[in-house]
This record gives sequence, C-alpha cells and structure tokens, in this order.
Amino acid sequence: MQNSDLLLIGDIGGTKTDVLVVSMSGGITQPLARAHLKSAEYPDLKTLLSEFLATAGLPVMRACLAVAGPVINGRAQLTNLPWEVDGAALCAELAFTSVDVLNDLAAIAHAIPVLQAADLKILNTGHAPDTATKAVIAPGTGLGEAFLVWDGGHYRPQPSEGGHTDFAPPTAALADLIPYLWRRYDHVSYEMVCSGIGIPRLYEFFRDQDPAREDPEFAAALAASADHTPLILNAALRTDAPCPICRAVVDAFLTILAAEAGNLALKVFALGGIYIAGGIPPRLLPLLDERRFVDAFCAKGRFAKLLSQIPVQVVVNPAATLMGTATYGWARMQHDL
Repeated sequence: MQNSDLLLIGDIGGTKTDVLVVSMSGGITQPLARAHLKSAEYPDLKTLLSEFLATAGLPVMRACLAVAGPVINGRAQLTNLPWEVDGAALCAELAFTSVDVLNDLAAIAHAIPVLQAADLKILNTGHAPDTATKAVIAPGTGLGEAFLVWDGGHYRPQPSEGGHTDFAPPTAALADLIPYLWRRYDHVSYEMVCSGIGIPRLYEFFRDQDPAREDPEFAAALAASADHTPLILNAALRTDAPCPICRAVVDAFLTILAAEAGNLALKVFALGGIYIAGGIPPRLLPLLDERRFVDAFCAKGRFAKLLSQIPVQVVVNPAATLMGTATYGWARMQHDL
C-alpha cells in the first residue's frame, strides 16, 4: 500500500542526522516516525535511511533531504562528512517515486516565510522594504549561508557557499588569527573560525597567546574528549566561574559572526533582513550583547547607516531546517500529483 500524503524528510548534517516521516495533514509537529542519529555511525546515507524505514514500517514513497553541502543536479558531496548523496540513486535503491535533495541552508531559507514571531529573537528591528532580499547565515558544524529573492510572486531561496570565502579579522585584537592559522592551513575561511569545527581553533589561538591562563583541569577534560566544542561552550556559559579563555572564544565567535552577517547583507543587498540560524547561536543568547552584536554587524564604514536599517533576527526554532525541507517537499509533491 502506498500513501501519497506521506513524505520522508531529513536534515543530513556533518555531526547528526534527523529523519522524520510526516503527512501533509499532520505536519512536522506530529511526525509518524522520527529518529535522531549520529551521522558518523553510518557508512552512507542509504544505510541510514534503510534502517530507519525498516523500523518505521510506513508506506512512504517520496523523500526530501536537506544536506550540508553544495547540491548540483540532485547530487551532493557533504562538506564535513565523507558521504556522497545522489537523489536519483537513492530513489532507485529505496524504490521510491521521488527523492529531492537540497542544500540545508536553502532548506532554512524555505522556512523563513513561514516562521512565526515565537520562532525568532529580534536583535535589530530595522525597517525592511517590501519584497527586499533576505539572507540566512547559520553556524552549526560548518558555516552555511543562503538568501531569498522576490520573483514577483513569492520568495525564491538561493543556496550559497559563502562560508568558505576568505576570512578577514573584524577587529585589531583578532588580526593575529590570520598568521596563526596560516601556519597550519593553506586557506583560512570564515567556516574555519565561525562554526562548530572552528570553535576549538579559536580556543587554541587564545590559549597559545598565554598558555598559563589555561586551567589544568579543563585542559585534561579537553584532552579526554573527542569533541571539544560542547565543552568550550558549556564552560563559557557557566554562571559560576566561567572559563576566561572560553568566554574570549565566544566573544570572538559572536564578533566574527556579526561581521560576516554584515558582509552577507552587503553582498546580496539583504535589506529584507538577516536571519541567524544554526545550532550554535541560540545556545549563546545568554552571552549575546545585542547592542555589541549589532554594532559589529554595522561596522562597514560608509555603509554603517544602511546596515543599521536591516532587521537582524536569530532563528530559535530548532526545527527550522525540517520546516523548510517539508515546505519544499510538499510543494514538489503537489506539483507532481
């Protein structure tokens, strides 16, 4: 038995994968089956999906998958995971009717028009002209970017790989980051310092400036952990005796994020608003000084006044990627039916 109302959606990331079976009537808030999986525990996406579908036992025949990497002709090589995702191949291997693949930031962009006030935290109110371009920047495992342009009837999301452009220090205090990282890497991008994989690099930078500042107990905890990022963020967020180096890391991270959000706004003329998504920014809201963030966002010389008029909001709904994936998938289903 087949059910044309069912859709398999997935948020395929470098660290974790979230997969759901949803119906158009119930939406993603009432999934018929769901799993949160560690991506690295599977050799490929086909194995992961096959296991999930066998457990779900539902007659789903269509899928829409958001992946963390550039998508060209329905195929993607994930940026931070050694998986190649091929929509046509998955469709044949899983005996599906269709499998759509889209970039994860494009998926978030599809969610932007349907987000509600409760899904957003306003950092700068601004004044957005009707139908102006909007943009999304999302630090998670990596750094994703996308934008939405008005086509005369609705907003059309466009993917981007802007997170891999050359990093430029936004302050004199961070100027030494470039030579520090150049000693290790042949290319220093924004993703290398403004993402989950970049946070440990920022920690090493601040630690190496004054090794005596590092707490031996925290150093031991880092040495014993395979993933340093959660430890660093948790230590920075402690209200009782936060780690000074970790606080410096978060301050630098937020300054870099604000500066690159301003860069993105200028590049695509995103007068309609900047949406800061991804898994990390909502966690850091307790340490985010809104005025300081907006000042860093606007610090573009003669264009500071223009940027001050752009709305800036944090997407606090953790299901935004899945919302956008479902929105796109259902539109594709209705087009095909």
